[in-house]
Order: sequence, then C-alpha cells, then structure tokens
Amino acid sequence: MPAKLKHIALVSDNYALQGKFYEAAFGMRTAADPRPERAVTVGDGYVGLNINPRKPGRPAGLDHFGLEVDEVAPILERLKKHRVEVVKRPSTRPFAGITTHDPAGNLFDLSQRDMQNRTSVYVESEKPAARRISHFALRTLDAERVADFYAEVCGLQPAKGKHGNFHLTDGRVTLVLMPWRITDFEGTGIVRPGPDHIGFEVESLDAFKQRLQELGDNNPHLRARALAGREGEARMKLFASSCSLGEYRIADVDGVLLDVAEKNPR
Repeated sequence: MPAKLKHIALVSDNYALQGKFYEAAFGMRTAADPRPERAVTVGDGYVGLNINPRKPGRPAGLDHFGLEVDEVAPILERLKKHRVEVVKRPSTRPFAGITTHDPAGNLFDLSQRDMQNRTSVYVESEKPAARRISHFALRTLDAERVADFYAEVCGLQPAKGKHGNFHLTDGRVTLVLMPWRITDFEGTGIVRPGPDHIGFEVESLDAFKQRLQELGDNNPHLRARALAGREGEARMKLFASSCSLGEYRIADVDGVLLDVAEKNPR
C-alpha cells in the first residue's frame, strides 16, 4: 500500500488566528482534544493541519508534511539505502513519530496507524468535507530525483504533471514537486527551496469567494491576503505559471500561499 499524505505543518506568530481562518474559510474541524497552549490542529477529515507557534530560531510559514504508512520498518530500511537519517520525535507531537528528509533536504514525518504519537485529528473518524486539501507543493532542487525517491521509498504513485513538475499521489492528495530555479524569482523576493503552497478543492469557487468576502467584512483579522504591488504581482505570475492544479490564488492571514480549485463533477 502506498503512503498517505495525512499531515501538513505550519509555523506562525499568529497560530490561533490562522487556525480560525481555516475553520471559517474551509470548514476544517478542530480536534476533539485541543491543545491551545501548544498548537492549533484542524483537519478536513483526511489531512490534519498543525499550526505551531513560532519559537526563536524558526522561520514562519509552511514547514513540512507527513506521510502515514502501514509499516514504518520497511520504509526505514529503504531510507538507509539513500543514506538518509531519521529522528524520533517527542510524544507531544500528535502525528510525528519519526521525522526524516528526502535527498534534497525537504523534511517529512513518518507515522504508522498504531504509533503512540498518533492522537488528535489523526485518530478521529474520517468524514469527507466539502472543502478539502487536494495538494501540497514543494519547490525543490533535483525535482526528478526527489520524485523517484518518494515513489521508491514511500510508494507514492507518479502522475502526469505540467510545467516541468512531478506529481505523486496517494490516490486522494497530490504531492507536487516543482523545480527550484533562482532565476524564477527575478522581480520579486527570492524564496529558498522548500514548501511552496497548499492546494484546496472547494464545491464552488463563487461560494468560496463570497465566504472570504464575508469573513473580511465581519472580522478584518480573518481577511485573506492578496499578493499586491510590483513584487507581489511578479510572485503571483510565478505562482500561476508553476502549478496547474489551482484556479484561484490567495494567501492566508499569515501569508501562506493557497491554490484553490473548484471540484470537478464526477
């Protein structure tokens, strides 16, 4: 069985506010066992989103993702072949039993369904949501090599990508690997290789845009952020040309990029 992309982690100075944004904008549900003094954890019924308070020495923004596997041991053996090390995480983390990295240094967690660390939304019953996380995108060096790594080590299935990207899927969520080139950032702020954006699928783009407007009108603290100004426009152009899975691009209340698409009728 392939790994499942079940966890995304953010680091934020405004973690409580950011959690409210995802609840209000996307209908994500809070954990039955909230830990407001540590982090905010919300979920769409499949993927858990951990929003962690920023501590000294840690940058804000998208931080890492997590994979759930049937058995961790075979994954660890395959990691050894790539000379990749692992770190066991503290028991206070509700998903991360083990943290490791791919050949380009992108961090990801590994968890097994019966691991002691799995708590919170990660063990609560899965209920499909109308608005859900559809993809997680990384800008990375050696994108093709990294794609081969996730296919070989974690069993994610390669899927057709555009714009020179590599897509891997667990059957529900897509991991998008976008090649990182410093020249792509001409005219805007240069961002290091690493997590780039979260993709969401919604039942109606019009309804979603109306909801965002209502949120901002009712509570200015929950207003989504636009990429504005000359540098913002250049970044938006790069954003739009880098990933084909979204249709409407914004940033959340703390500046994390979001790529939203309307659900395709089945």
